[in-house]
Amino acid sequence: MNMPSIVSAQEWKNAREKLLVEEKEFTRARDAMAAKRRRMPWMAVEKDYRFEGPNGPASLLDLFEGRRQLIVYRFFYGPEVTFSAQGDAYPERGCVGCSFLADQVAHPAHLNARDTTLAFVSRAPQAEIQGLKKRMGWTEIPWYTIMDDFDTDFDVREWHGTNAFIREGEGIFRTYFVDSRGDEAMGSTWSYLDISALGRQEEWEDSPAGYPQTPPYQWWNYHDAYGER
Repeated sequence: MNMPSIVSAQEWKNAREKLLVEEKEFTRARDAMAAKRRRMPWMAVEKDYRFEGPNGPASLLDLFEGRRQLIVYRFFYGPEVTFSAQGDAYPERGCVGCSFLADQVAHPAHLNARDTTLAFVSRAPQAEIQGLKKRMGWTEIPWYTIMDDFDTDFDVREWHGTNAFIREGEGIFRTYFVDSRGDEAMGSTWSYLDISALGRQEEWEDSPAGYPQTPPYQWWNYHDAYGER
């Protein structure tokens, strides 16, 4: 391993402050990209997609759980998963990359507080999904079985992908999509909100007129205390 130069504390601080200029530029560029996502056109969802959940049949509207926004991650888990990096296969294991992501997902209560639901969907039956959820400790994330062409219709023909939706009354609209390396940033509350149509919904954001916004910090809470407000 070729080590970088070893410097004094002041030289290290100077180097860090120089790089911080670029870090701030990167942050502002990320915020600007999120602002462009909030101005993406919406695509009406016209098919009646069906799923199976732990409590029985469900529609795409049901996946919202009464909230305004829905983020759906197509988790590669089903009979088609014939290998993993460790040599395990379905039903003992799902896609190792999808599992890596699932281990990083923040508590969904924070997304729920922004009127947003996160759900996983896969082609595995519920018995296998519920068993894997329990074994891996992913108990907080709603996870449904795909019963039709939902994943392929929304650009996930294999592996994984994250679709964002919003609803207006009974109408559902697709608002954004990421896959491949775009998925590797997912997991934090902020990363999910930044691909959503309404964003973080904080006053500092560059959002279209009329979008819901509240002061930052004030809506944040412990994941088990949002119901107290």
